[in-house]
Amino acid sequence: MKYSKEAKPERAAGGRSRAVPVALLLVVLCAFSFYLGGIYSTGRSLLDVNGIVVKGASSSSSASAVAIQKDTNTKAVVVFPECPADYQDYTPCTDPKRWRKYGNYRLSFMERHCPPAVERKECLVPPPQGYKAPIRWPKSKDQCWYRNVPYDWINSQKSNQHWLRKEGDKFIFPGGGTMFPNGVGAYADLMAELIPGMRDGTVRTALDTGCGVASWGGDLLGRGRGILTLSLAPRDNHEAQVQFALERGIPAILGIISTQRLPFPSAAFDMAHCSRCLIPWTEFGGLYLLEVHRVLRPGGFWALSGPPVNYENRWHGWNTTAAAQKADLDRLKKTLASMCFKPYSKKGDIAVWQKSTDPACYDKLTPVSSPPKCDDSVDPDAAWYVPMRSCLTSPSSTSSRYKKLALDATPKWPQRLAVAPERIATVPGSSAAAFKHDDGKWKLRTKHYKALLPALGSDKIRNVMDMNTVYGGFAASLIKDPVWVMNVVSSYGPNSLGVVFDRGLIGTNHDWCEAFSTYPRTYDLLHLDGLFTAESHRCEMKFVLLEMDRILRPTGYAIIRENAYFLDSVATVTKGMRWNCDKHDTEYKADKEKVLICQKKLWSGKNTQH
Repeated sequence: MKYSKEAKPERAAGGRSRAVPVALLLVVLCAFSFYLGGIYSTGRSLLDVNGIVVKGASSSSSASAVAIQKDTNTKAVVVFPECPADYQDYTPCTDPKRWRKYGNYRLSFMERHCPPAVERKECLVPPPQGYKAPIRWPKSKDQCWYRNVPYDWINSQKSNQHWLRKEGDKFIFPGGGTMFPNGVGAYADLMAELIPGMRDGTVRTALDTGCGVASWGGDLLGRGRGILTLSLAPRDNHEAQVQFALERGIPAILGIISTQRLPFPSAAFDMAHCSRCLIPWTEFGGLYLLEVHRVLRPGGFWALSGPPVNYENRWHGWNTTAAAQKADLDRLKKTLASMCFKPYSKKGDIAVWQKSTDPACYDKLTPVSSPPKCDDSVDPDAAWYVPMRSCLTSPSSTSSRYKKLALDATPKWPQRLAVAPERIATVPGSSAAAFKHDDGKWKLRTKHYKALLPALGSDKIRNVMDMNTVYGGFAASLIKDPVWVMNVVSSYGPNSLGVVFDRGLIGTNHDWCEAFSTYPRTYDLLHLDGLFTAESHRCEMKFVLLEMDRILRPTGYAIIRENAYFLDSVATVTKGMRWNCDKHDTEYKADKEKVLICQKKLWSGKNTQH
């Protein structure tokens, strides 16, 4: 940052006491001490203020600490080393190398376990050898470059299920799956017959648990009503399922239903889906189904294909017996009924249940029923490192709100996008008027962004993340473009994520002091509006920017809208990350706020394995 110099004090008159400069010196020292204290109390490094780099710790000798170099203008610049080649699929908070430190109970080792601060990597994650710009949407739905996701395990182990196949320098996705013998298109057609709301805009948001390579979500995106599916799968030693999904341009996130709530509010999704996802739904008192119940809107649908559905015709291939599968199905039906799910439709391999919209169903619950009725000690919308509870939240005390959240009371897509949801009244400082103002503001801002970044709105950008949204206004302003947006709501601010979902958009809670639940190189555009202003007292800017570099695709873009105080410091770090950045005025041409448009370079790692 540049600061104006104060005028030099005039030399004291010959007869004036020397006590004056001594006193002045004490004042200057005190002011400087206060200045430094202000820097460190916010959690910022000196880099954030004047470009001086404080040498950081690293737990890996091959990922050495940040270096300081001098450019031609003799200013200090930060230079980040390359991470080792085996970090090309590094996911800090779901790192298989750390799994042995955690217990096996309910596969909880696959949940988020972020490294301590002293083990944070201060290096740039390299792309695989031969990486090139991803194939553009919509072609990417059916194919991707092999070298961008060079993992053969799925290809070799799932070849008989036609998830994908390698042809030359590409992976081809034929739309197969364990339960898609006739292709995912025929499977989705059958499901739409069973759930008519999938055809008329009633169903807009869906959650796919155990998504494979997200062929179901990809197929729904290409249909007329554009059902927006968030695909979920855990990090695995072999199967880069979520990375394949994102490489294809399909929304996905790393996650597992285990001991912690999913990072979504209650009543978020219109539909949830499991196609042979191998989740033991009836174990632990139906705990995993309780989590599905929490995130489904009243009137929402849960679709299941695979064991034990259609066991009469399928049990021979499931390494089980017909009697065992019948018992599993009976147990599943009983568990769902106890949670106020009603059978909705069934045909072939697919069975569908609907979450009840009648609060009276929940009046039968008591603290000792099965499942028991939850008390009011935990907010059903709280979802960041919140343990799952083996109880059901009763809507009886909030039956009015419950009915307004119901699927049949929600405007159909796309009308719901522009309507201020009833849930906005529960967000501190929010109102329908604030929602309308926010919507108009983002339409104006996005028009300005497109003038600064012509790639925005073209097929060069597909996967977009709004890193700190409020109501999803930026995503709403892009709704006619060939993009999808992951809306991130801070886990430390007002929880407005329910409003985002009510609009028919998708997103997640997150704390940017930690790594995001995705693979490297999975987003084309990262948008940041005032994040450092809001979070600089908790998060060191350097690590947030390094995380942005990890998840941004080579040749991808970042739009950083910030207080001018931070932007020079941001530009210093991004230069060390091999980004090209240009500073611009906002649409209002205000001095206090600027926009930084950056593009990440495509570079080949020196240590990349051949």
